[in-house]
Amino acid sequence: MMNAYTLFEAQQQSRGIDLTTVRSRLKALQIETPSWGYGDSGTRFKVFQKVGVPRTPFEKLEDAAQVHKVTGACSSVAIHIPWDKVDDYSKLRSHAESLGITIGAINPNLFQDEDYMLGSVTHADPAVRNKAIAHLKECVDIAKETKSRDFSLWFADGTNYPGQGSIRQRKHWMLEGLQEMYKVLDPHMRMLIEYKCFEPAFYHTDIADWGMAYNLSLKLGEQAQVLVDTGHHLPGANVEHIVSYLIDEGRLGGFHFNSYKYADDDLVVGTMNPYELFLIFYQILDALDSQEQKLVDTVNNMLYMIDQSHNIESKIPAMIRSVMNVQTQYAKALLIDHQEVAEAQRKGDVLGAEDAVRKAFEFDVTPLLHSIREEIGVPVDPMKAYMADHYGQSILARGKGGASW
Repeated sequence: MMNAYTLFEAQQQSRGIDLTTVRSRLKALQIETPSWGYGDSGTRFKVFQKVGVPRTPFEKLEDAAQVHKVTGACSSVAIHIPWDKVDDYSKLRSHAESLGITIGAINPNLFQDEDYMLGSVTHADPAVRNKAIAHLKECVDIAKETKSRDFSLWFADGTNYPGQGSIRQRKHWMLEGLQEMYKVLDPHMRMLIEYKCFEPAFYHTDIADWGMAYNLSLKLGEQAQVLVDTGHHLPGANVEHIVSYLIDEGRLGGFHFNSYKYADDDLVVGTMNPYELFLIFYQILDALDSQEQKLVDTVNNMLYMIDQSHNIESKIPAMIRSVMNVQTQYAKALLIDHQEVAEAQRKGDVLGAEDAVRKAFEFDVTPLLHSIREEIGVPVDPMKAYMADHYGQSILARGKGGASW
């Protein structure tokens, strides 16, 4: 009797799927986890403190290393400044490296200082704008110490009421602030400009959608690209269309993966609309398989990051679940027969093309994932392995009151 993977292999080979390429791409998938996902976080209503939450950036890295240990897919950790501020960032980098991981994207915080109530780089007061720009430049200096390449730039800047600020003037201030940061980048560094349609500003957000972020990136230069947060769109937005467009323009720098039901809920990835995540990967892989060098280069340089707010969930298990969900939808998207899709498109076969995409989503990829994990030397069931390990119990000694966000 054939085992589960042998059956899966025979099934896919009969469809003409190149499992060597599938396996290679799946093994290469890396997903950056966020330091703030390991700390206490929540909504504007309440932060429920958990026992065992890390108390320092060093302990956040230790928790992140556990996720990499059981998944083999999370070799870098994004940090947030000043949430992860330390006296010596080279020590933080060395600590990460001693755990088998690296420090990834640097995230400036321009929304929690008292001075930023009415904006940061778009504030009417030049002193506040200069303070915000100084923080952006500080983060560039930090990146040089941590050997980081990318900056995830999200601005809460906006207004709540008509007339509160000059939208056109704020647009100019935003560009001027980003230009000041761009000037001090090292040649290998990238600015990933994130957008959000609303919240915490409710009348207008200074970078409200992908078009505004794209426009800024064009004005800044090749080291500026767009970051797509899957929760930062109005209901009904076709996120995979945005992804495809930006890849084709060579301007998609990366993702913040999460899930939402209503707005920017920051839920565990893949728990609300896993088909959307699958379709995002379909567009990415379609571009990769095009063999157009510009598209291939864009895809190969994209950064896959998680951005979540684990309010009621245990931190490390929630992160593991998100990583596993990303792996599952990526694995399914790898099973799309792009030639079959293209042939149906040429014939004008609407349902045939849709079926060629959808049936890949319906395959059970568990045998494939188990086989890949065995090959790279991690547990076939990362969640079960973590729950059986002593680490989750050992961190309870930290008690409550760890780092927030």
